[in-house]
Amino acid sequence: MAKKRPQTKAKRPQLDGEIPVVGAREPCPCGSGRRYKACHGRAAAQAATELVQRPFEGLPGECDWVALRELVPAATVELTLKDGLPEGVPSVTLATVLPMAWPALRRDDGSVLLGLQNDTASGDISRDLADTLQRALTAAPGTPVQGRRAPADGPRLQDLLAPEGAFVPEVHAGFEFWVPDPENATPEVAASLERANAAAIPTVRLQGLDAAYWCETPEKNHLRWVMPHEEERLLDALARLHAAGRSNLGEGTRLVGSFRAHGLTVPVWDLPSGVTAQDVEKPAAEFAERLAEALASDAPLTGEERRARGGLTNRQVTLS
Repeated sequence: MAKKRPQTKAKRPQLDGEIPVVGAREPCPCGSGRRYKACHGRAAAQAATELVQRPFEGLPGECDWVALRELVPAATVELTLKDGLPEGVPSVTLATVLPMAWPALRRDDGSVLLGLQNDTASGDISRDLADTLQRALTAAPGTPVQGRRAPADGPRLQDLLAPEGAFVPEVHAGFEFWVPDPENATPEVAASLERANAAAIPTVRLQGLDAAYWCETPEKNHLRWVMPHEEERLLDALARLHAAGRSNLGEGTRLVGSFRAHGLTVPVWDLPSGVTAQDVEKPAAEFAERLAEALASDAPLTGEERRARGGLTNRQVTLS
């Protein structure tokens, strides 16, 4: 019998420069003759599905980025690019939502709106948003930018935005900021605007506190406060205050639990329906002082504090 020739594993051809992204079933651009998904696309797919726990870490206003992504219906923020605005682009604005859920829009005047509350193709929201932003900067005026799978080695928002730029959201009652002249909006945009306004929950950002948002619902109001502290330490501090009866924000208010979103913790208080955003400003500022004291404590939790912590943990909901 003839001997079998030893099997050798085919090597990927090496190309100078980057391998472009193509369809998973298309031939790999490297020339190997294999499909992209079985060749250079394998590493790209792994990078695309790897979940980044804190996608907004390192950006100015990380807590507000999380709030606008998950909690706030209608808000905008002017963004500052690290390399300045390109010619013909007078401004770049982050928006919670855009009409028809567009990822981005290049307006007729050349300005750019970047949508934050959109499904993303990878596990890194920052990279997906950066890819959308880059394409919006060069899109034809008057056109939306559609979503796509961002290159695995593409830039992130942290690479494009100025690290010293201020991040101060402007919360809106509705979505009229979508179009400069609503009367001349297309029927599709007008219908989308009407639906969005009908669904928007009244929301106010508290003054003097970072990422604390009051909202009004039919049965009761709420305060949802995105906090930057490490989760375990924050839960310990909240448990100390809760066990001591110092976790509320005034009569009839109650700390009811928290959300977990993009690597940060969001404590939530129930408020009586008559309590407005202005009413809760001072109590929230006073709570911030109590929380700072509790965060500074390294003492072991007492039995009552451990029970309080267990209750808070059981009422924690993960948003992302």
